[in-house]
Amino acid sequence: MTKIKDNCVLITGGASGIGRIMGRMALEKGARCLVIWDINPESIKNTIAEYDKLGCVRGYKVDVSDSSAVQECFKRTESECGCVDIIINCAGIVTGNKTFDKQNVTDIERTMSINSVAPMTIALQALPGMIERDKGHICNIASAAGMISNPKMSVYVASKWAVIGWSDSLRIELKEAKSNVRVTTVAPYFINTGMFDGVQSRLFPILKPEPTSRKIINAIENNRNFKGIPFGFHFIRFCQGVLPTPLFDLVFGKWVGIFSAMDNFTGRKK
Repeated sequence: MTKIKDNCVLITGGASGIGRIMGRMALEKGARCLVIWDINPESIKNTIAEYDKLGCVRGYKVDVSDSSAVQECFKRTESECGCVDIIINCAGIVTGNKTFDKQNVTDIERTMSINSVAPMTIALQALPGMIERDKGHICNIASAAGMISNPKMSVYVASKWAVIGWSDSLRIELKEAKSNVRVTTVAPYFINTGMFDGVQSRLFPILKPEPTSRKIINAIENNRNFKGIPFGFHFIRFCQGVLPTPLFDLVFGKWVGIFSAMDNFTGRKK
């Protein structure tokens, strides 16, 4: 098992949404230090003020899409907070519900940078130390969208497919190297944090942030390789594998409504 108690936990996107909730849970479980990386300095300040009574909390403003900033901030983090034992790559964005032909290069590059490249860059900073200590855990928050194609969110889907493929490949590499450094890949359905406001779901209810955060923390503690939330979503993946594509598109895309989930998307209000 991976112990959170007495370990340093770094969470990207840790000043809002499930990142913020998981930070509180880590402190409640006795984390030596909670490190928050976020793009919003005001949210960082407010989170530290609220959680300070629970334990040691440090916050850093960093744009994880900037690889140079990631490298510099990680060095500063370990200098000021000690070795990072657990990383939860939670920062992510979705830019809208446009079809791909109406996307622009800026949104494509930013989505891929934050959702796909940033977790790799951050892991790259932490892995040498973790491997040397033969201890550590990296949890990558992907998405159920990384397991099934969906219109009007093609770039987001692409970024999450990339995370799942990379994250599980990293897990296998560490396993073959007989390392005790663990990797957990998490693929949750839409979560009610504001990021996907307006999304409509017929088959599965929109996930609640608190229990979803608890399931992710439990997956880390139990060294789960992969955690799909809810578990029933794996049934769709099974059907995708056995049904002819036209039939799958009809049943799950049209009848169940997966393909229309983003029609009324508004996203988080700024």
